Amino acid sequence: MSAVVTDHEHEHHDHRPSGIKRWLYTTNHKDIGTMYLVFALIMFFIGGSMAMVIRAELFQPGLQFVEPNFFNQMTTVHGLIMVFGAVMPAFTGLANWMIPIMIGAPDMALPRMNNWSFWILPFAFLILLGSLFMPGGGPNFGWTFYAPLSTKFSGDSTALFVFSVHIMGISSIMGAINVIVTIFNMRAPGMTWMKMPMFVWTWLITAFLLIMVMPVLAGAVTMVLTDKYFATSFFDAAGGGDPVLFQHIFWFFGHPEVYIMILPAFGIVSSIVPTFARKRLFGYSSMVYATASIGLLSFLVWAHHMFTTGMPVFAELFFMYCTMLISVPTGVKVFNWVATMWRGAMTFEVPMMFALAFVVLFTIGGFSGLMLAITPADFQYHDTYFVVAHFHYVLVTGAVFSIIAAAYYWLPKWTGYMYDEKLGQWHFWCSLISVNLLFFPMHFVGLAGMPRRIPDYALQFADFNALISVGGFLFGASQLIFVWVLVKCARGGQKATARVWEGAEGLEWEIPSPAPYHTFDTPPEIK
Repeated sequence: MSAVVTDHEHEHHDHRPSGIKRWLYTTNHKDIGTMYLVFALIMFFIGGSMAMVIRAELFQPGLQFVEPNFFNQMTTVHGLIMVFGAVMPAFTGLANWMIPIMIGAPDMALPRMNNWSFWILPFAFLILLGSLFMPGGGPNFGWTFYAPLSTKFSGDSTALFVFSVHIMGISSIMGAINVIVTIFNMRAPGMTWMKMPMFVWTWLITAFLLIMVMPVLAGAVTMVLTDKYFATSFFDAAGGGDPVLFQHIFWFFGHPEVYIMILPAFGIVSSIVPTFARKRLFGYSSMVYATASIGLLSFLVWAHHMFTTGMPVFAELFFMYCTMLISVPTGVKVFNWVATMWRGAMTFEVPMMFALAFVVLFTIGGFSGLMLAITPADFQYHDTYFVVAHFHYVLVTGAVFSIIAAAYYWLPKWTGYMYDEKLGQWHFWCSLISVNLLFFPMHFVGLAGMPRRIPDYALQFADFNALISVGGFLFGASQLIFVWVLVKCARGGQKATARVWEGAEGLEWEIPSPAPYHTFDTPPEIK
């Protein structure tokens, strides 16, 4: 791939507004990407501080610090903030920053909508966090807000919760439309579908998933709202409704949502592994088809969250087999990453270390998911800490680790400076050890029967819970090293070259570091 951009053009096009106006009114994809990433980092720490409240309470049996009602508010808002406020905006920020550069486009296709889709997010989360200060407290019915828990909730914060979820959904849909239009219409001449980087492919499929499932979530929260305030009875058995209907609607959104939070991670790892293995990605086309298969199959597996609701055996078998089937394309991806590394000239810079940790630990999360897919076994695991362990292995050592890997990988391109490699390694090892101390013992307390979402527990779980809490606090503290790495890198340091990493391929490595404010005024020719 070749891209020729002269310095003269950069001087001419590098003008930008300064001060607060630059950030309020910007339509530049790099500025908006940066704002998404900073917002996601702030939310990560807010959601993380709620997790610290949870783990402090569970350090010992008995009630220590918080009332059960407040404990439930923390579990609910922690989940909502981590999913909708940290992971999804972080991936959207990476998409904003990298997709136009990777496909040789000057910007996102709909720049004003891009600005709008970001700026409604802070208000959504201010509304959600504000609900904690309402009479009766914030939402306390879990991030899945099952009816009738949510429709019979005594507090007044349900309306605020519903409104904030609507705004988050609108933001996601606008971001997804923007990604699709950009990729379809603004690829550089010569960039055919099968020449697109894997990160672009994974985001394209993610964007379609977002557009399809976000309206389903909007429908679910609206029905909760009318059940609570307008005397409908969608989910109220006394009025002819069905509480299980809520689970069907929610999980029809919820399961594709899981893949929305992991497909971009696959794209990131598929960019990093070939770079540090000094080899082309093994089986590129099979990776594309596997990603598309995961996207399609994600719509056929939602009821594996519902095996214990009394479904007919035929339905249980159908969802069990579909869930096992979806592990096949995921396995193809893991195989291809391993095959890419096989006999490569590997080096272990921080992005590669996080990517390797992702491959190993995400696979553990995938295997425990397969265990949960087996209907008779799921009756035992359902609603225990085993499930908590499973989805945190997928979302923390999966999604979050990949976001951190991406930050280290592209940081020199964003700032123009190399990050502190030694500090990055400290961050990696502290995170790796503490995250396993935090989530691995949860498998055991779950298998021994400890239910999730409880502020107190039986004495036999005490030792493991103390260990889990220690791991949690260490993991939280480890992320402060990451913040220091980011601040230090943004302030200056060793200058980064255009091709930051020796084995890197793609258009983003053809432009100077830091990436100029306006990238491709004339689209590059893809050879």
